[in-house]
Amino acid sequence: MLDLRRLSLLREFARRGSIAATAAALGYSASAVSQQLAALEREAGSALLDRTSRSAELTEAGHRLVRHAERILSLVETAESDMSAHAATPSGRVLLTAFPTAAVAFAPVLVRSLRRHTGLTLRLRQGRSGRGIREVEAGEADIALVDDWYGGMRTRGTDSLRVLPLLHDPIVLVVPRRHRLADPSAPVDMLALRDEPWMAAPDGEPSRMAVDRLLSDVGGALPVPWEFEGLGTILSLVAKGIGIAAVPALALAAGVRGVVVREIPGNPITREVRAVVRTASVNRPSVAATLRALHVAARYLAADLTPVRSFADQRTGPPRAAEAVR
Repeated sequence: MLDLRRLSLLREFARRGSIAATAAALGYSASAVSQQLAALEREAGSALLDRTSRSAELTEAGHRLVRHAERILSLVETAESDMSAHAATPSGRVLLTAFPTAAVAFAPVLVRSLRRHTGLTLRLRQGRSGRGIREVEAGEADIALVDDWYGGMRTRGTDSLRVLPLLHDPIVLVVPRRHRLADPSAPVDMLALRDEPWMAAPDGEPSRMAVDRLLSDVGGALPVPWEFEGLGTILSLVAKGIGIAAVPALALAAGVRGVVVREIPGNPITREVRAVVRTASVNRPSVAATLRALHVAARYLAADLTPVRSFADQRTGPPRAAEAVR
């Protein structure tokens, strides 16, 4: 009989590529991982790893068993979800990973929506979108909030993953209160803003790429002399009158004093905020309750942040903020 925990360990080895990385990811010692994989080889009656003094890699039999393990472990999770679907109330722990601005924006409404489920524990941690997807795939997280800047996520759904749309989050212009564009009657002319001191994320960051693309539409981006990690840092610099910035509207959900927000004319660059969850766990009561809370949060944010639109609002119109948190 093949041990499910060892099958899960083999799947993790296939994803990590080495015994050391597998051990580090799961909190085991390398020798413990090696011993468990050796035990699985005895159960399978085949050599699953080709070991050398410095490395190990899957044999052909190992690759075949990994494919079986993916299906077996998914079926086990589906069975667990089906059996727990009849529970009276959601319970247990849900691990949600989110990119930083989503974590800050969604957290308050999630707490209000989920606190009635006294048996449910939510753990929210921050991380990059790509890592969040990998953690959901590996079973290390239940749900990932991810940002999709250029539409690639639309095709990422698979038999094992469900991708759920939540928000349209456009880039907005943020200026200090004493800036000439703080006057809402002043027209926003991006060409006239090219010589302004721009506060931006480091080169290669998605938000920086969006800013560069925005300015390229008006003749090309000028060199940005100041680069800062974290949209919160950028917004604080704008509030102090040091420069201007273009950021996703969701970054303003926590409230920022000393700045004025202007919508960018035309069709501004927009990122999509999506939830990624394993198909096998969608019906688990705790996960289902958290997904419902995420949709409630999306509606609330759409009502609170004018440029933001939830996918549901495209059909029904934005709710009043008081209604969104019921």
